[in-house]
Amino acid sequence: MSGLLGRREETARLRVLLQDASRSQGGAVLVRGEPGIGKTALLDHLAGSAPEFLVITASGAEFETELPYSALHQLCVPVLGHLDALPAPHRAALRIAFGLDTGTPDPFLAGAAALGLLLEPDRPLLCLVDDAQWLDDASARALAFVARRVGAERVAMVFAAREGARALDSLPDLEVRPLGEPEARALLAGAIRAPLDERVRDRVLAEARGNPLALVELARTSGLTGLAGGFDLPAPVAVERSFRARLSRLPDDVRLLLTVAAAEPVGDPGLLWRAAALLGVEGAAARDVPLVEFGTRVRFVHPLARSAVYQAATDEQRRRAHDALARVGDPVADPDRVAWHRARAAVGPDEDVAAALVRSASRAQSRGGVAASAAFLERAAALTPDPGLRGERVLAAVGAKLSAGDFDVATELLSTAPPDDPRADLLRGRISFARFRGGDLPTAHLLRAAAGLVEEAPADARTTYLDAVEVGVLTGGLAEVLAAARTAPAAPGPTRAADLLLDGVVALADHGHRAAADLLRAVVADSGDETWTRWPTLGYLLALEFWDAEAMHDIAARTVAAGRESGSFHRLPIGLAMLATVRAHGGDLGAAKDMISEEEAIAEATGAAPLVYPRLHVAALQGRRVEAEELFARVGPHLSLSVQYARAVLNNGLADYPAALEAARRAVATGDLGLAGQALPELVEAAVRCDRADVAREALAVLADRAGAGGQPWGRGVEVCARALVHDDEDAYRRAVELLAAGPGVVARGRAHLVYGEWLRRRGRRRDARTELREAHELLSGIGAEGFAARAAAELRATGERARSRSAPAPAALTVQEVHIARQVAEGATSKEVAAKLFLSPRTVDAHLRNVFRKLGISSRRQLRDLPAIR
Repeated sequence: MSGLLGRREETARLRVLLQDASRSQGGAVLVRGEPGIGKTALLDHLAGSAPEFLVITASGAEFETELPYSALHQLCVPVLGHLDALPAPHRAALRIAFGLDTGTPDPFLAGAAALGLLLEPDRPLLCLVDDAQWLDDASARALAFVARRVGAERVAMVFAAREGARALDSLPDLEVRPLGEPEARALLAGAIRAPLDERVRDRVLAEARGNPLALVELARTSGLTGLAGGFDLPAPVAVERSFRARLSRLPDDVRLLLTVAAAEPVGDPGLLWRAAALLGVEGAAARDVPLVEFGTRVRFVHPLARSAVYQAATDEQRRRAHDALARVGDPVADPDRVAWHRARAAVGPDEDVAAALVRSASRAQSRGGVAASAAFLERAAALTPDPGLRGERVLAAVGAKLSAGDFDVATELLSTAPPDDPRADLLRGRISFARFRGGDLPTAHLLRAAAGLVEEAPADARTTYLDAVEVGVLTGGLAEVLAAARTAPAAPGPTRAADLLLDGVVALADHGHRAAADLLRAVVADSGDETWTRWPTLGYLLALEFWDAEAMHDIAARTVAAGRESGSFHRLPIGLAMLATVRAHGGDLGAAKDMISEEEAIAEATGAAPLVYPRLHVAALQGRRVEAEELFARVGPHLSLSVQYARAVLNNGLADYPAALEAARRAVATGDLGLAGQALPELVEAAVRCDRADVAREALAVLADRAGAGGQPWGRGVEVCARALVHDDEDAYRRAVELLAAGPGVVARGRAHLVYGEWLRRRGRRRDARTELREAHELLSGIGAEGFAARAAAELRATGERARSRSAPAPAALTVQEVHIARQVAEGATSKEVAAKLFLSPRTVDAHLRNVFRKLGISSRRQLRDLPAIR
């Protein structure tokens, strides 16, 4: 690869990228640089230097950023013939994203589908994307997703962008710098083949500052005579000013034709010529039209040329161009583009145009184009003449901007909303929570919104108070929220589950668990109620508060199912994290790790922070101190309760009771919903072992109140077991084992057998102790709860019996993701199926499998099926 003046290092870097990709070591590079610096030239040169690659291209368009998946569709057109080879959900996602079918794809499912599609051709693939700073948001996210996952594939991806390609900023970059003086002189000499006064040459070089396009355009714009004589040299020249200088010399009809071409982002020549005919300027094409090439696609010589043409046009010329394009567009096949052109042509408020934009927003939303929907709604609000309807559309636009993650614009738009509309405060609360995760007191906005709804919409006021409760649980400030919720109006009509929930939460804070049980127990147990669709975290924590394992499982499972069905990668991780925790305490650590792995894959794909708390629970139950403490150290202060609870479980398992006592006391002292109550039995056990009877009795009293209010076998069994520890009550030990045998909690059941066996051994009843300790060891070692199992084994040895060894769980050297992949393959999944689920490429899955085989000392997938260790 050679031939670009002054670009030896850049071309060498890109040559290595191609060589690596040809060896199934693909990658991606973001080429950065100022306008005119030579990024497009590098991409064109690279395309011509890769004859063995299938080269596919796309480019962002400044005026097309509002149309979802337009750039991804442009890139994928050459490989759409492979669409049928994709799994059905991926195939459907791309068909919907590209407007070939109706439905609502998730952006990251579309990204996973695009990855699969680009891996189908049997040749190495080179993807070139120019002007990536102008990619529509949906395409940018999907392509960034693909770019991070081609490391084991024959795929090279090169993006060229100025500043502002946020979705791609994490990619390795290659900065294209200005040409050095020798190269700049050589380029200028090639552009002007005539003697040039040295002083003039120096001034041109100084003005261009090593920008190749500026050097070439300077020569074209000013002309040989002006440069050679030192006359007519422009003032400091920007590249676009150079293009505009060329435009200023053109006849009006040619400039209008160029304006139409610049206003039509697709480059469709049929659309261009129909619009030109409507304006009466089609004959201008017979002249020498600079800056643009008319062929099977209308293409400007440089993106800056298109921008210069559009910006140099008068407002009237731009409106005429957009109006003509709207009139010749197809309102049936392409209604959104027609609406977009009509909006650009509007000279003032126009309800017909605004209504068309609202319809476009709805269509964009159904295609997963959240950012596009927000842009359509924002423009619709600006064009709405009626003040009341304009306020409604402003609020809708703010909500859409919030969903798209455009918090700054959402905040700016909200400043134009009716100031006394409670919905505006509700949106302020959502924006605050999304941006600051509680640092800006989002509950204050929500409470103000609720107060504003009390008179006109009391039912909405009550649900808004519940929104504030859930946010308060997650971010703090719950006491202030509950103080305000006490003033909520009475339910205005038939009592809803949400009404019982609000009243029950207030009663729980004011009067305790038994007083709240009548209101909350039935609501929590009804996991199918729509209430938990809106407030799943609150429902899960209340189920935990009342020790209702079945409700916890069902609310978590329903959240997972709803997330999968809707394609929501906001809801699905929440459900997976909750369900992983339930499965871990139910004794299925393998399934818990599967869910953790899937949740982390989604987090990595979406750029979100993973939900760490299920990992904390698994690490604590496994009893691996070094591994657990390393994880605890990496967790931020917002998870301090989860860390203290997990540390209490870990140290009780390892028989480090003083450390367990300190951690459990800290967890209980928070008084937070859910885990603070779960830490009570840990506190009882640690306090008893540390001879702190006063602490144990106090914790037992609180636990008895909570478990009794819940009335569930799990809670009752745990409370009775704690009572046996405190009072040395053998009947209570037996009753605890009996109660927990009927529940799903294998961990709690095994621990009940363990403490009963320890009590029996300490009383010299070795034979009876062995029965309990054997059962404890079988249960706890079988699920991989190594710390508690080691306690049981040590107690058995003290009775004169050695614990039977079991097949060890998957070695600690396997990562959570490797365990998940191994389990999926052992159950018969193909690499392609596992890749689709974990948003990886099949080759990456195969690489993980090779690591698994090496660590486990096996050599085939068949052997995985015979390993109980990974199940």
